[in-house]
Amino acid sequence: MQCLFVGAGSIAAEYADGLADSPLSLAGVCDLDEDRAASLAAAHDCPAFTDLDTALTAVDAPLVVNLTNHPAHAPVTRTALEAERHVYSQKPLALEETAAAELLALASDKDLALGCAPGTPDAPSQRRAGRLLADGRMGPVQLGYAHAHVGRVTEWHDRPDSFLSIGPLYDGGVYPLALLVSWFGPVKSVQSATALDSWPDREPKRPSVPSHVEAMLSFDGGLTVRLTASFYAPHRSREFYGLELHGDDGSVYLRGTGAMADSHEAVRYGRSGREYIDAPAQHPTQPYRYLDPVESLAASVTRGSPARETGRRGAHVVAVCNATETAAETGEPTVVSDHGVSAAPPPAPTVTPDSARSSGRAGAIRLPPVGFGCSRYRDGTYVDRADSIAAALDAGYRLLDSAELYGNEHRIGRILAAPGAPDRHRVFLLGKVWRTNHSREHMVTACRGSLDELGIDAFDCYALHWPEAWAHRGPLERLAEKPVARQEALTFPEDDGGDIETDSIPLRRAWENLETLHEQGWARTLGLCNVSQTQLETVIDTGTIRPALVQIERHPYQPRTDIVEYCHERGIRVVAHSPLSAPGLLDEPVLTDIADEYGLSSAGVVLAWNVTQGVVPIPSSTTPSHIVENLVAAGRRLDTETCARIEALQQPDFER
Repeated sequence: MQCLFVGAGSIAAEYADGLADSPLSLAGVCDLDEDRAASLAAAHDCPAFTDLDTALTAVDAPLVVNLTNHPAHAPVTRTALEAERHVYSQKPLALEETAAAELLALASDKDLALGCAPGTPDAPSQRRAGRLLADGRMGPVQLGYAHAHVGRVTEWHDRPDSFLSIGPLYDGGVYPLALLVSWFGPVKSVQSATALDSWPDREPKRPSVPSHVEAMLSFDGGLTVRLTASFYAPHRSREFYGLELHGDDGSVYLRGTGAMADSHEAVRYGRSGREYIDAPAQHPTQPYRYLDPVESLAASVTRGSPARETGRRGAHVVAVCNATETAAETGEPTVVSDHGVSAAPPPAPTVTPDSARSSGRAGAIRLPPVGFGCSRYRDGTYVDRADSIAAALDAGYRLLDSAELYGNEHRIGRILAAPGAPDRHRVFLLGKVWRTNHSREHMVTACRGSLDELGIDAFDCYALHWPEAWAHRGPLERLAEKPVARQEALTFPEDDGGDIETDSIPLRRAWENLETLHEQGWARTLGLCNVSQTQLETVIDTGTIRPALVQIERHPYQPRTDIVEYCHERGIRVVAHSPLSAPGLLDEPVLTDIADEYGLSSAGVVLAWNVTQGVVPIPSSTTPSHIVENLVAAGRRLDTETCARIEALQQPDFER
């Protein structure tokens, strides 16, 4: 779609930068400054204009992108709408609520699209923070603090007069306001507001309106937010466009409500009573572009349903700004019109298998890219994992690898039931029956006991921990609370000669017993762990329900390529346990070289290699920084050549 840029200042260059890879094309540029218009137009081989009416007549562009200075936004948008053009406007939509409402009505009457910046509620870190809110873990959200420290515009902008004439609320405050409105719906009132004229005496140019504004905003859903918008507070202060929201059970911190690029520190979560921890992306993210919301608006026009959602949001934001000024002047609460705006937060991802997946039919279950191992056995000793498991959930892990052997299912259950934990359907729980419980009677008892300890109705996947059966020595509930010698006697049964005592239950029968648990509704899907391809084929050939998941030891020394490919061809997900613990692996020079190239640790390279190849690694750590680093690695992808370099480390005779 062709578009006309009105305004050729510095922001126009940011919008134009994305045109080369866009379905949009620039048909003309209009600016009162002839040289600026000509320069941008020449770069895109289109005509330049200094008069808007002339440009609208001469250029057959259905979409006008309004990039003028703040006071000109409303009149330019009106002129374009009256000329039957769709409009995307830089923020704010107008400086007066009445003007914004008139623009909305005009667009509606003419069935035209009307969009308004900022589009950053759809940027990667903002969407991730929104998904945390939708995750169910914060409880009712009642209080927030939002900052818009625009800073001394006279120091960083070549044409600050427009900023100084409107104040920080309309230029910077719109970023947290747009985001909060998209998450929580409209502001119903400004409870109180204060405006200050703080400004350095040495500055020859001064704002003609208050330089610093603070307001208490009341949202429809019960949230109250203190908003600070300032030209006086430097934008390099501790808070720039930060937002902190507090719920009954947890808090979330977003570093930048207007940020377009992502980083793993951009979003943090703090469960009530616990420290904040980074909540990084688990999938590759791309920086948000200024042109992205313009493309979305153009797409709505192409579909025949011209969008006005962000226009309504822009009008409501103007109403909030106006109401804040009124409240500051009168000292009285001020009601805010909603202008038809409604909340549209991003949905939280769901990893639990849906009904089609849980029937036991072939087809890959949905898993997050990385999981968290809950084994207590670390460096030759048993350790308490409760704190690290809670930290992993807070950071964003949504697959927990549990097992009755680990003896800590009751502790995991307490973590999952505690305030601030994600909703049950947001977490994929993998359970495993130990090899001393392969008989039907013992397997039923073991599974029922594990479910009760975890406080859940069903496992998302329940698996055989190992294919071979050992002699039963008694129930394994709460192993973590038993003396180590007793734990070992129950889980590693020995005969009179000191060797492991096996049981005669074949794999085929053990899988049949596992299928009984699926039929009872205790396991949505079934899986196998530590199997060979031959053993997997036996289960597929003799069983009624095909395995949905296979867990194997996998790392560069032992990539298990054949069984991985076999599983993927049949829609069976592969989970890699012990991905980082092979002796000497993380000191391999090739891994350290790749780590330098990708800005990862050697451990991160191994995890990214697994994820790149469609395998879900389940690293285990008791260190919060490593827990986060492993999650960050899951959001990276390696190229084919790099994967080949890693796989060259394969050791066919590898043994622990």
